[in-house]
Amino acid sequence: MTDPNRTEPEGFEPFDPAAPVPPAYSAAKNTAKGDPTLTAGWERATLEKLAFASLREQKATRRWKTFVRLSWLLFFIFLVWFGVSRATPTTAKTTSHTAVVEIKGEIANGADASAEFVVAAMKTAFEDDGAKAVVLLINSPGGSPVQAGIINDEIKRLKAKYNKPVYAVVEETCASAAYYIAAATDKIFVDKASIVGSIGVLMDGFGFTGTMEKFGVERRLIISGENKGFLDPFSPVNDAQRAHAQQLIDQIHEQFINVVKTGRGDRLKLNTPGLFSGLFWSGQQAIDLGLADQLGNVDYVAREVVKAEEVIDYTRRDNVAEKLAKKFGAAMGDASIRALHTVPTLR
Repeated sequence: MTDPNRTEPEGFEPFDPAAPVPPAYSAAKNTAKGDPTLTAGWERATLEKLAFASLREQKATRRWKTFVRLSWLLFFIFLVWFGVSRATPTTAKTTSHTAVVEIKGEIANGADASAEFVVAAMKTAFEDDGAKAVVLLINSPGGSPVQAGIINDEIKRLKAKYNKPVYAVVEETCASAAYYIAAATDKIFVDKASIVGSIGVLMDGFGFTGTMEKFGVERRLIISGENKGFLDPFSPVNDAQRAHAQQLIDQIHEQFINVVKTGRGDRLKLNTPGLFSGLFWSGQQAIDLGLADQLGNVDYVAREVVKAEEVIDYTRRDNVAEKLAKKFGAAMGDASIRALHTVPTLR
């Protein structure tokens, strides 16, 4: 019960609506209005935002994966396209010309100068009615006697079948297996400073047995068959194995000599000391010995011998896909095999 006689302090009006609101109370009230958790249905709104954000992230991830997969697909399509393409003429040349097939670098299986590539290029050149002659442009130190033998045989077969002349033009080097190939041609043209010859066979390798003993390294080689580890670089070679290897390369050397004699015939100066000893000579010396016929390059042969100045290159080479495969796979395997096994070479 309120006392009617009570007097309040001057200026005090407890129920005056115009009385100012304390600052702290006003700030707290505004904060409460901006808080989403105090709004009805805020949980649903938050979940929807999270869900949409997750969907956007998933879409971006899918788009990136699709881009990467399409990029790889295009890359492999590119490799396949190069895999089926070759650096050889696709249509026959009807005009008269001189066909050229390059034999450069090591003559070996899988190389640019392999029997596979050289024979395929020669076949294309011989089959072309516009090719009046085939010129083998040689710059090689040699290589595999097997690959050289295949090419040599194919030259003789194609010459007889198509009745077209085949000439060898030597640039810097025509040695060992490269000369094995050149011997099957009708004429061999050289530069006066070319290196020609090296009619011989070698089987090279290394032996580490003394080094292993010095450092206390033991070779643990388990074989079945007493000669299975023949020419292993970490094992000694006995006299019987050495004699067997010598007999093997002597036989291949004799085959090489017979090929040269058959191909060059009476042009060879057979009384020349060391002719088949593995020595090599300059281009001018090779002409004097009957290993070559005369000086000349590709343009000279095309213009003066074949009488068809236009020169068409039929050389078949590795494409990009094959080079990548060799670089990352086959070449490594081949190198490993070469490191473990020794094979005869003409170089």
